[in-house]
Amino acid sequence: MSGRTARSVARLAAVQALYQMEVAAAGVEGVIREFSEHRFDRDIDGVTLASADEAFFADLVRGVVAVQTSVDQAVVRRLAEGWKLDRLDATVRAILRAGAFELAHRPDVPTEVVIDEYVEVAKSFFEGTEPGFVNGALDAVARDVRPG
Repeated sequence: MSGRTARSVARLAAVQALYQMEVAAAGVEGVIREFSEHRFDRDIDGVTLASADEAFFADLVRGVVAVQTSVDQAVVRRLAEGWKLDRLDATVRAILRAGAFELAHRPDVPTEVVIDEYVEVAKSFFEGTEPGFVNGALDAVARDVRPG
């Protein structure tokens, strides 16, 4: 985790939180509170995890949940014909939702940064084709939601 910025750590945590909310049917505020109280800035096996931008983390998680229908539609529009969002791995779904939200609702963050960050998140979970899939999907979403 060393070398990751506070926002990078927040993005990774947001993906984990979105995954947890989906698989455990947990509520947004409870998950945000759990991460804040039990996961950030903790020492695990003698290693202190990198600090997260907790406000950015909470904004991402709340934002994805608040506009999840439109975020999901932006992603589905760019999946191969006939593919449904629920066919994707739950972690990939969480990554795409967070990335699509940021592309659509955080114009202050450059497109390349958003895509690169979520490809790196995908690499922290997967060694196969998923990072490339995330790259292609988010690049396509960016073309739809960001003019120019």
